[in-house]
Amino acid sequence: MSSIIKNSILKMSAASLHTAAAATSAAPLATLDASKLQITKNPNPKTPLPNDQLVFGQTFTDHILKIQWNKTKGWDAPKIKPYGPISLDPSACVFHYAFELFEGLKAYRDSNDQLRIFRPNKNMERMNKSADRIVLPTFDSEELIKCIAELIKIDKHLVPKEKGYSLYLRPTLIGTTAGLGVGIPTDALLYVITSPVGPYYSTGFKAVKLEATDYAVRAWPGGVGDKKLGANYAPCIKPQLEAASRGYQQNLWLFGEEKYITEVGTMNVFFVFEDKATGKKELVTAPLDGTILEGVTRDSILELARARLNPEEWTVSERYYSIYEVEERAAKGELVEAFGSGTAAVVSPIKEIGFHGKDINVPLLPGQQFGALTAQVADWIAKIQYGEEEYKDWSYVVADLKE
Repeated sequence: MSSIIKNSILKMSAASLHTAAAATSAAPLATLDASKLQITKNPNPKTPLPNDQLVFGQTFTDHILKIQWNKTKGWDAPKIKPYGPISLDPSACVFHYAFELFEGLKAYRDSNDQLRIFRPNKNMERMNKSADRIVLPTFDSEELIKCIAELIKIDKHLVPKEKGYSLYLRPTLIGTTAGLGVGIPTDALLYVITSPVGPYYSTGFKAVKLEATDYAVRAWPGGVGDKKLGANYAPCIKPQLEAASRGYQQNLWLFGEEKYITEVGTMNVFFVFEDKATGKKELVTAPLDGTILEGVTRDSILELARARLNPEEWTVSERYYSIYEVEERAAKGELVEAFGSGTAAVVSPIKEIGFHGKDINVPLLPGQQFGALTAQVADWIAKIQYGEEEYKDWSYVVADLKE
């Protein structure tokens, strides 16, 4: 072996040993730690708006939670500061390559003046899945929930009273690395803002008209339709505008040659069928195949329905079903009702579906704007959200305002 080759091997071995030693001696990355939370209070707290003046997502509370992350340091100390603009470099990767994800959940004031969050662990689980998919940093869910709880406590005077009103929470994670190269973000910002809200739709709990949409696709196999990424939402606006121009409030998203029903607008969707031969009803929604958002409200409805509906009278299914099946069963009188589900609106009744120039009518209760199960499901969830009924650990108590 030549001396040149020997020297090269020795240098490579020395470099490897040096790298290994450096890796061994390097301090571990800091994890997200709620005990390090730093709070700077807003000196000019807001006066709560009357409930009838709350427009969804247009009013914000006094504070914002911010947590910086860097690839060599890990998570910085969480900070609650007065609400205000965020300053970013114009070349930040969030602007150019969509390194962005978010969550949506709500806090509620119950009749005993306790503040509650509905199933926050499910949102944190989904947020980490989204982060992992676009190589943004993950975090300890419980620690972020603790930080969010403190944010809610500080702005507790702005949490609306009355059923139907709540504090909407928007955790967001963005890549902030400056530069136009496409790569793994080296810096990120996790922040949480909160908004006092009333009903998502100004018209209240009323049924909507949908246009079955097969000329545009919301998500596809192998894509990121099951992640809550901002990039999933902007492309849906134009089809919604097109549907609105034809008199429909939302899109019923179809997929493939089979025209399977997937979601409605930005929500999961459920249909109820009844077999005329047996009288048995079926509550059906699309399966989690990677194209459907893993909705927290969806999951809650499925669990409650399986626990509370009589199995001799009902089947609860997660399966593929098409607009053709809906059309056929409506013609046979076997379409009972339909509704969308999501955090913002919770449950949204459906009364009509336009498909290829024809309208499929969805039955409603006489003189009402909803079906029987739609109203029942909305009531089940509201009672848990507002603490009228305890169910497992779904309603997370943040603070007792009487203390």
